[in-house]
Amino acid sequence: MNKIFIIIKREYLARVKKRSFIILTLLIPFLLIGFAALMGSIASSKSEKKTIAVVDESQLFAPKLKNNENVDYIMFQGNADSLKHHLDKDKYDALLHIPTFDISQKDINFNLYYNEQVGIVTEKTIDDNLNSILMDARMTKAGINNDQLKFLQSESIHISSIKDGKESSNGISIAIGTGCGFLLYMFMLFYGMSVMRSVMEEKTNRIAEIIVSSVKPFELMMGKIIGVALVGLTQVLFWVLLIFVCSTLGAPILLGNMHLSMDPTAMNQAMQPNNNENIKLVINSFLHGPNWIVIILWFLFYFLGGYFLYAALFASVGSLVNEDPQESSQYTLPITLPIILGFVIMSKAISDPNSPLAIFGSLFPLTSPIVMMARIPFGDVPAWQLITSAALLILGFLFTTWMAGKIYRTGILMYGKKISLKEVGKWVVRR
Repeated sequence: MNKIFIIIKREYLARVKKRSFIILTLLIPFLLIGFAALMGSIASSKSEKKTIAVVDESQLFAPKLKNNENVDYIMFQGNADSLKHHLDKDKYDALLHIPTFDISQKDINFNLYYNEQVGIVTEKTIDDNLNSILMDARMTKAGINNDQLKFLQSESIHISSIKDGKESSNGISIAIGTGCGFLLYMFMLFYGMSVMRSVMEEKTNRIAEIIVSSVKPFELMMGKIIGVALVGLTQVLFWVLLIFVCSTLGAPILLGNMHLSMDPTAMNQAMQPNNNENIKLVINSFLHGPNWIVIILWFLFYFLGGYFLYAALFASVGSLVNEDPQESSQYTLPITLPIILGFVIMSKAISDPNSPLAIFGSLFPLTSPIVMMARIPFGDVPAWQLITSAALLILGFLFTTWMAGKIYRTGILMYGKKISLKEVGKWVVRR
């Protein structure tokens, strides 16, 4: 046991003392936030404004088509056939031809001519503008005014989700479940690969031969797995502490600004002295709605359980590689596929946490860390499923560690020969 502790200490200190570890630990949360902000900015960025020439033979749309942030309309009189052959990008980007038609028709087709693609946003904008004008014309013909239509289309019913006497937010649960599942997906791959690279490096440099002369191969493998696990746990605990501090100190300001920007009435009320009830409600729903203690504790359990299960497999893969690191690709594929499968099932678990597929994914040890963490924030996972999932994950870790130990014991000292999966199977079943 003392030898394993020495290996753990060496693996842990060798990593946490690196400048790259310190920098990444500090920067990754901000990089993720920056990446999310960048994606949101790209998604919300406006497309280039297009100029559309319009020939409206029906005379229904021309007087009512208004320029907007995506499209400028230029009305033309005359023959569309002669005009469409002279599309000049310097003047306009496309030509919309509207022939005469009957507004009572169900399916109506108009043609948009262009030399270069105008983009789906522009096409959708034109489509919405035309449909809106056509709807107004049909309502006028049917004797329905805009006020009546707005009343018919208004959302008069709002459903509040109540659990155990408290109003819950599915949006917050979805965000937390997706975040936890994605983090576990990244952690299991990243730290598992880290163990594999460490084993490969020592084997290809012939350092393993010297080390196993003093310790058993299984002790070496376990020391590496636990050492890297502590490195990952250090990062996770730091990020949890950082999130707690930021949410405690910064959430009131950030959520308050967000809430005020979306609700002008609340902005006017909040400007009055000692009147911040609206902001407090938003903050409380985020900070006190989910059971953060339960979520964090289960996250740590599934982080460690999932990591130990996959790290043992990745360590065995590292022991099979000889001089060519590319050999690892044929062995890592069967290991990474269940992780990817878990990430895919997670999307189903978020939309329907109690579906048969979600339950299976949260019980199967190879996918349970990702899938179960997507369900836990919703707060309705039965106790028997949590206990069964935890027990199966522990048994899965013990089994993979036993199997990886048998592979590692032989593979770590085998050089100069390409090892087949058939040989690996013989090592596992051999006593």
